[in-house]
Amino acid sequence: MAHVLTPKGQATRRRIVAGAAEVLREAGITATLDDIRERTRTSKSQLFHYFPEGRDQLLLAVAHFEADRVLDDQQPHLGHLDDWDAWDRWRDSVVARYREQGDTCPLGSLLRQVGTASPGAQAVVVELMRRWQEHIAEGIRALVRTGRLPDAFEVDTASAALLAGIQGGVALLLATGRLTHLEAALDWGIAQLRAADPTAV
Repeated sequence: MAHVLTPKGQATRRRIVAGAAEVLREAGITATLDDIRERTRTSKSQLFHYFPEGRDQLLLAVAHFEADRVLDDQQPHLGHLDDWDAWDRWRDSVVARYREQGDTCPLGSLLRQVGTASPGAQAVVVELMRRWQEHIAEGIRALVRTGRLPDAFEVDTASAALLAGIQGGVALLLATGRLTHLEAALDWGIAQLRAADPTAV
């Protein structure tokens, strides 16, 4: 946005984005700006004040909101992967999140509406995956610091592989409605980490 919002303006914009996310989750691509205005109790002029470029700008803001939600739903476990029990709790939180979501993807639906090849949509996905992999990598580094993994462990490779497995499992969930591939990817990935634990007996 070209101008700096006041704290009140920032709060209003966040409220519009959160309300729009609710509408889009419920109605999908059939949702209109009028539906969003009604849910968020905003006028047309107010909506375009915060999103002067129109619907696509609002959709991208909601996509950022949904991307944050992907990571928020995994907390506090994703931020505290410092022992094997914590990894198991994180695994269960990921499975629970996608079990609740089912075979629909609010973020994917939003990005398709904007155009997945657009710079804005790509930026949302790139940033989400970067943050997600960094959380996983930091968890692996915590295991290295506590001696549960060797100092020379390939943190970046392992975190990338685990995230790729999760994304493959999610893609198959969306295609088949089944969680088994996601569960297998998580279980296998964590098992590979455990196998490298020099303290395991």
